[in-house]
Amino acid sequence: MRDLAPDMLARVTEIEAGRCMPSDLIEKLRSIGVFRVFVPRSRGGLELDLPWGMEVISALARLDGSVGWTAMIGISSAIMSPRLPRQTYDLMYQEKSDIIIASVSMPGGTAEKVPGGWQISGRWPFASCCRNADWMAGLCVMSEGGKPLLGPAGDAGPALVRGVALPASAWHIEDTWHASGLRGTGSHHIALQNVLASEANFFDFPAGASCEPGPLYQAWRHLQSVLIGAVCVGIAEGALSDVAELAQSGRQQLRAPAPMRDSEMVLGELGRIEADVRAARAAMQVQAESHWRHALAGTLNGQALYSEGIQTGIWIATICARAAHACFTLAGGVAVYESSPLQRRLRDLQAAAQHAMVHQRHYAEAGRMMLERVV
Repeated sequence: MRDLAPDMLARVTEIEAGRCMPSDLIEKLRSIGVFRVFVPRSRGGLELDLPWGMEVISALARLDGSVGWTAMIGISSAIMSPRLPRQTYDLMYQEKSDIIIASVSMPGGTAEKVPGGWQISGRWPFASCCRNADWMAGLCVMSEGGKPLLGPAGDAGPALVRGVALPASAWHIEDTWHASGLRGTGSHHIALQNVLASEANFFDFPAGASCEPGPLYQAWRHLQSVLIGAVCVGIAEGALSDVAELAQSGRQQLRAPAPMRDSEMVLGELGRIEADVRAARAAMQVQAESHWRHALAGTLNGQALYSEGIQTGIWIATICARAAHACFTLAGGVAVYESSPLQRRLRDLQAAAQHAMVHQRHYAEAGRMMLERVV
């Protein structure tokens, strides 16, 4: 990974301008095994444990937020894909072990029962890495005769929602990713229009059974927030390194009584920011190790652990975004230029913290469960 760092850093401007990862950089990540991190050994993967896999994601996010986010999407593909029926799962991995799945976990489409399968139409936003994906997946409201099918809760609950996965060639990519942060992730809208899919292309969401026996493949939704947290920690560490390098350069800001490296104010703020970033890393590691222990024991399920993971992910994203803002502020006017990595780190973390899986509204569920424990 160290050998790739200079090339990645030299091409950050290209990545942002292109609004996705260049294909040759994707292949370089493939060549060092990034997209095989969580793939089962039976499929030629590394099948690393959760804490180690998250370290890989953080290390890449330290180089660049879009690189780290893209790596996270590709790495997590191996956690999601076992939800599919065995024959489709086998088809996915028959040619290579390091496939990338661009997936959207919101019901942006409908699947109507027709002779021979299901007819799908819809439009899904935020399909990160779609231009580099081998397969894509999205959630559909299932219907028959023009009426939504009943979900698990029957009449009292929402309609049945399932996921559909198809080769990337079946999907249309709409060029919509003009975003403030994480610009290089290619998170465009994807669409299907009257596409016929067989039952073998569908999977139950979020609690579908896994066709792989490994510990990581049993509870996909429990891992989403903590994986985003790993990206956020890496970006924040990169921002802290950037502002420390600026301070060490001997820079003296306008009307400042001393160079940044000799300023008590700057040193004090650096110490505070570092404490925040270290705390975020520690929270990430503790949650990763806890989730991994539960995964090994076969107990990574249920609402309590799901809520705990989201709670940790929200806190990490919030602290890291605050740290990046503090680094940007500390750097002064030089940080506003596009040539400064600090403005990019700030934008990337603000975008990451907007993700639905680390949004502040989910704190309410953690608070509700806390009160239930107290009672």
